[in-house]
Amino acid sequence: MDKNNHLHHHQHHQQQQLSLAKCSRQRCNEWIFRDVPSDITIEVSGGMFALHKFPLVSRSGRIRKLVAERRDSENSRIELLSLPGGAESFELAAKFCYGVNFEITSANVAQLCCVSDYLEMTEEFSKDNLGSRAEEYLESVVCKNLEMCVEVLQQCENLLPLADELKIVGRCIDAIASKACVEQIASSFSRLEYSSSGRLHMNRQAKCDGDWWIEDLSALRIDLYQKVITAMKCRGVRPESIGASLVNYAQKELTKKSSLWNPSGQQKVELVAGSSVHERLVVETIVSLLPVEKLAVPINFLFGILRSAVMLDCSVASRLDLERRIGSQLDIATLDDLLIPSFRHAGDTLFDVDTVHRILVNFSQQDDSEEDMDDASVFESESPPSPSQTALFKVSKLVDNYLAEIAPDANLKLSKFMVIAETLPAHARTVHDGLYRAIDIYLKAHQGLTDPDKKKLSKLIDFQKLSQEAGAHAAQNERLPLQSIVQVLYFEQLRLRNALCTSYADEDQKPVHQSWRISSGALSAAMSPRDNYASLRRENRELKLELARLRMRLNDLEKEHVHMKRDMEKSHSLNFMSSFSRKIGKLNFFGHSSSRGSSSPSKHSQRTDSKVIERT
Repeated sequence: MDKNNHLHHHQHHQQQQLSLAKCSRQRCNEWIFRDVPSDITIEVSGGMFALHKFPLVSRSGRIRKLVAERRDSENSRIELLSLPGGAESFELAAKFCYGVNFEITSANVAQLCCVSDYLEMTEEFSKDNLGSRAEEYLESVVCKNLEMCVEVLQQCENLLPLADELKIVGRCIDAIASKACVEQIASSFSRLEYSSSGRLHMNRQAKCDGDWWIEDLSALRIDLYQKVITAMKCRGVRPESIGASLVNYAQKELTKKSSLWNPSGQQKVELVAGSSVHERLVVETIVSLLPVEKLAVPINFLFGILRSAVMLDCSVASRLDLERRIGSQLDIATLDDLLIPSFRHAGDTLFDVDTVHRILVNFSQQDDSEEDMDDASVFESESPPSPSQTALFKVSKLVDNYLAEIAPDANLKLSKFMVIAETLPAHARTVHDGLYRAIDIYLKAHQGLTDPDKKKLSKLIDFQKLSQEAGAHAAQNERLPLQSIVQVLYFEQLRLRNALCTSYADEDQKPVHQSWRISSGALSAAMSPRDNYASLRRENRELKLELARLRMRLNDLEKEHVHMKRDMEKSHSLNFMSSFSRKIGKLNFFGHSSSRGSSSPSKHSQRTDSKVIERT
């Protein structure tokens, strides 16, 4: 069977060769001497040419030598199987030898330079030979036009390494880089304008016309594209333009075959081996070409490339470089950016948590180094928060949203969840609502957690930093360990007492928190676990009641405020002050005599409770 296949393949190949040879013979018949019988047969890859020695020998040094070696045979047969460009190139060279006119263009000049070098069609053998004609066209026409240079580079893809040795590639690349640079400078000048105050400035809104070459470059093969971008960087082309070109090239090369660039695409994508090798090369090359400047490419592009790098199993160096770049500007990332699907391990977590952890570590470390540089601003009390503080705050919100998104995953280990939650420094979160919400979702999704694990999780939350709504939700949350609920109720009570205090504070009154003591912190170690638990339950109940009373009183106080404001609007007399002091006297802030105190919390607090519960 295999032999038959092989034979069939061989016959098919022979037929192909014959038909090609037939084509080239038909093409030849149009321009060679019909009346003179051919005395030389040239075989090149892709065709056979029945020609005449004299025109070829007069122009080509190589054919002259080969014919001289076979002087005795009448019909010489010469094989030039390694001729660059094959039958197509040879036909152009032969036409030139026969004096048949054809046009040199950007589509064939690279072939002509290479074939004339191979066939030794130089001035040594004939004046104004093909080599010098092609060279002249390359220098005086192609190298002055960026689009033509790109077209010639595309031709060179199939003519390597000879096109490189003849410096065709190098000259085109230099021409593209300097042309792009000159055009950018010109477009920058065109955007200069005078402001109303008479100062010269650059109009950022005006369209930059110096970057039209970006689309042209995306047609190049990755190895030549890399050389062009490297030359542009050396010439000083703007980083934003380099970035825009990289984005354009990556989208063209990587989005054709896969759904990598869709942030929500979580399905595993199977890749053909050949295409994945090419895509891996593209990703690694683009990472190596990224400008050092921040914001030269959009952050969602960096995440897109990182997704590709993870999926294609690119080099560790490329992935770490991307993680470092993303870490340095994480404050402008979105939640969709961070949700990197876990491509490699089918039974593992849905999202790649390890990569996100490394990005967070990068962010924290660069944040520290930036703060060290900004030491001078620490002493200026009036100065606004430094960018790093603002960045920390933004990233803490992003992390809390990310934790809430990954928390429902049944395969997500507690250690991984906690390491993400703990990566940022303690001062990053001013409010702990987001963290509390994420932890609550994790507790809901992982009901088999042991009590020690639940305690570990709850320790991440600073209950003093919960908003009133989140505190109210936590106080009712049976998923939290009892100690945490007691803490919540204590801080909630403290907040209400301080609120009452500051409403009408007497000068000689001490702050409440100095005299208030929570007993749960000083539970006797000698107590049995059951007594310990019972005491916590009792304290929990008492705190809830006290909280309800305080809420009711605060509500009454708010109503009094409204009445007093109305009275103030009605009357501006001094009598108002005395009625004000009488009302103050009636209020009993901390006494337990009020029978209403034991009733349920006010309508307002109930409403906020239910709202939070629905939300989480």
